[in-house]
Amino acid sequence: MISLHYYPSTAAMVPHIVLEDIGVPYQRVLVDRMQNAHKAPDYLKLNPNGLIPVLLDGDLVLYETAAICLHLSDIHPEAGLVPAVGTAARAHFYKWLMWLTNTLQATLMTYFYPERSVAAGNAAGAAEVKVQAEAKIGTMLDQLDAELARHGGPWFAGENYSALDAYVFTLCRWTRNFQSPAARTRPHLGPYLQRMLARPAVLRVLAAEELAPPFV
Repeated sequence: MISLHYYPSTAAMVPHIVLEDIGVPYQRVLVDRMQNAHKAPDYLKLNPNGLIPVLLDGDLVLYETAAICLHLSDIHPEAGLVPAVGTAARAHFYKWLMWLTNTLQATLMTYFYPERSVAAGNAAGAAEVKVQAEAKIGTMLDQLDAELARHGGPWFAGENYSALDAYVFTLCRWTRNFQSPAARTRPHLGPYLQRMLARPAVLRVLAAEELAPPFV
């Protein structure tokens, strides 16, 4: 059986939603970040980077959120979570998946952990890093909003729901407590996030991870 090593409200929410969308049996394995379980020797054998999530699928041990989502979507084509290989839609799927993980998510991590970008004890430097990261994230949220406006479809890739939606939802959720406008305040992202919150798979994940409002 597939096992997803997760912690609530982390990037593990992305493959968690994908698994619920696919509808195959799987089990969740809590990695308690509050107890530094993600740095424990047994976990580091699964992911030497000490990051969450990790997916176990038979003998396959897979980390990196985007890779996990691609794997799950590819081995379950019946779920329709990725466009066909070799199409322009698939190319754009790759583009946005890489942008979400390498650009938006990376900048969000800088926002939440600014001290990692400065020397130890440099509180003023960390504060400035946080301010700059938040400004960059605002521009990126505008880019997501503009893409939804461009095609006018209900989902991020247009008319068809895809694994991208699980990623967009999760990262937008992380902005819910921003001092600057959160994702939900934007004219197209706001209604889009409400459509995501109406999906049974998303509701099951929020309940399973025991998360409380506000969800976005």
